[in-house]
Amino acid sequence: MAVSVALNPAPVCAEENDWHFNHFYGDKIAANHRNNASSNQLVSLATQTSDTMDKLVDDYFDYCFRSSPDWATSRGVHEYDELMPDYSSEALARQASALKEFQTKFYRLDSKNMDQRHSIDRELILANIKSKLLELEDIQEWKHNPDRYSSYANEAIYCLVSRDFAPMDKRLKSIVAREKQIKQLLEHGKKNVVNPPRIYTEIALEQLPGVIDFFETSVPQKAQGATDKSLLAEFESTNKEVVAALKDYQSYLKEQLLPKSTGSFALGKDNYSKKLLYEEMVATPLDKLLSDGEAELKRLQKEFTTTAAEIDPHKKARDVFTDISSEHPTPDKLIDSVAGVLGDLRNMCVNKKIVTIPFDDKLQVAEMPASMRALAFAAMDTPGPFEPTARESYYYVTLPEKDWKPARVEEHMRSFCKYDLLNTSVHEAFPGHFVQGLWERKAPSKTAKLLGCNSNVEGWAHYCEEMMVNEGLAEHSKKLKLVQIHDALLRVARYIVGIKMHTAGMTLEQGTDFFVNEGFQERENGLREAKRGTMDPTYLVYTLGKLQILELRSDYKKKKGDQYSLKQFHDEFLAQGSPPVSIIRRVMLGTETGAKF
Repeated sequence: MAVSVALNPAPVCAEENDWHFNHFYGDKIAANHRNNASSNQLVSLATQTSDTMDKLVDDYFDYCFRSSPDWATSRGVHEYDELMPDYSSEALARQASALKEFQTKFYRLDSKNMDQRHSIDRELILANIKSKLLELEDIQEWKHNPDRYSSYANEAIYCLVSRDFAPMDKRLKSIVAREKQIKQLLEHGKKNVVNPPRIYTEIALEQLPGVIDFFETSVPQKAQGATDKSLLAEFESTNKEVVAALKDYQSYLKEQLLPKSTGSFALGKDNYSKKLLYEEMVATPLDKLLSDGEAELKRLQKEFTTTAAEIDPHKKARDVFTDISSEHPTPDKLIDSVAGVLGDLRNMCVNKKIVTIPFDDKLQVAEMPASMRALAFAAMDTPGPFEPTARESYYYVTLPEKDWKPARVEEHMRSFCKYDLLNTSVHEAFPGHFVQGLWERKAPSKTAKLLGCNSNVEGWAHYCEEMMVNEGLAEHSKKLKLVQIHDALLRVARYIVGIKMHTAGMTLEQGTDFFVNEGFQERENGLREAKRGTMDPTYLVYTLGKLQILELRSDYKKKKGDQYSLKQFHDEFLAQGSPPVSIIRRVMLGTETGAKF
């Protein structure tokens, strides 16, 4: 049964709601101030508001953790480790109703009586609520994406086995509890998903073998660390049921759903704009965003050509890059090659005073989990800010599949050439995602620790690539510079393709061609990127965030004058958590930009 819940009208911004609140209640509040006891008996209205806000924040995140318990686990909050979400249409309708109740409660809080931190947290939560409602009621990925259900089954267990945050017996009890609910989750997927885009069903089918292998191989291997024999026996039974349910789901997708998968993946302009507004606090019109992206594309293409000519003026730019990208490790040496560059990158961050590295957590390079390989070639998995014990992080890289033909293997491995290993490791590790993940623990509030946005997170990692080259990585190597520009072309191609596929009718095939012809990517990588764009419509966040951070740095430098320091800028930026850059601009510069809620 489908869910159709009307979106209740809500104030466009906090200021509008505050006006309505004060319009109806302001006189009464003023009368109370005049008529009540003396001021030393009056509790500060600001204190009351902050206390009410803190309690409401706790209630909201408790609700979020119960609704998405795997998220709680990944954030290091383990009280919900035995829970699974209810994806029945009735439960999703109740979820929308609960979110609207929270929205009303947060809007009723008078932001004028809050300090800056509470005011910002209120905005972040209101934006988060609006984003969730947009997904539940308008975008409805739960209704159109079969991969959501099988991947969620994988993620719910993966976050319990990937880190040793508790003895295996305790974690296995949670694994069994969650596994018992996976069959029902997949049944909800069968009932909920109607006429998905064909590419969504194809991606689900492409990822399902890895998900099944995870339950058949990886989870049992991890479970062997438990000592409770009765619990192990129960796990063996539930795990077999999960494997059977996943194989049944796989057959259902292939035999029944795929032939009926004729829907469109495009969000449309309205939903796309709202998604950017609520998730990134970006209200820029789409035509302006697109023109900005196209201008950045032209700038990078010109810089690519100029840099290639400086390396070899007798060759075409793409041939120069092809020569450089052919210098890559063999697949069996990839993990060791990636690990080998991390020490030098960390030392540069410290010795050149790029950024403070606040903790000395372990970082391990490993093969990408099978369920993530279809859409990613590298990824960072950091522990949550509330994780008290298991602080290790994982830098994942995708190895070629064993059944790939040599030409496809070669195209894939060109993404890990000698200089791309450096650039990608800047992005994923030092000073990119890994370092930002360390700073996350120091964020100024519970909300700041839990709610971030992709234009900050991916924008920061992408910004770091160019910044590290400019600061002298690899002694200003022209080859590294060309690779860094090539990776930037990939990100700006995502920017343009994402907008055009979801708002202007660009097809998957045209998106692939754009990555190849305008972003100078190998066709195999271009296809993977275009496929990702069908599911990840706002992956413009890399370039968008980078440009926002560069603008903020320029303005910060003007403000600081002779007192400016790159390390201080980076430390102050990372200390805020990962909210929209407009929020950080408000804190660091005192200027109001971007949307407010």
